[in-house]
Amino acid sequence: MIERLKSAYKQWILIERNLPKCERFGIGQKVDNLFTDLLDLLQKASFAPMDLKISLLSQALSTIDSLRFFIQLCWELKLIPANQFTQIGGEIEDIGKMVGGWRRGLITKTSAEAKEKS
Repeated sequence: MIERLKSAYKQWILIERNLPKCERFGIGQKVDNLFTDLLDLLQKASFAPMDLKISLLSQALSTIDSLRFFIQLCWELKLIPANQFTQIGGEIEDIGKMVGGWRRGLITKTSAEAKEKS
């Protein structure tokens, strides 16, 4: 999952280079920050104790939602072409599904363990 995110971020860097200067340092920087924040959250979640993992993954899902929003805004403003939007948007969608599945799996596992202890 982190490798897929790194791949999507590399795609974004290529897109960002072609943004007009004003947008590159505005919305482009915002998207860049969201990508790096998301990479940081997933890296931390992969090594965090179980109780902290779910919280970090919830934050990651929120960051993914923001990332989707700002990339869509770039497309709506015609800052990125439709084919690049479709490609990177699909990658982010897949990453969101993976993170959501990871989080749901942990919630199921922890609730099952709590029931066993009761």
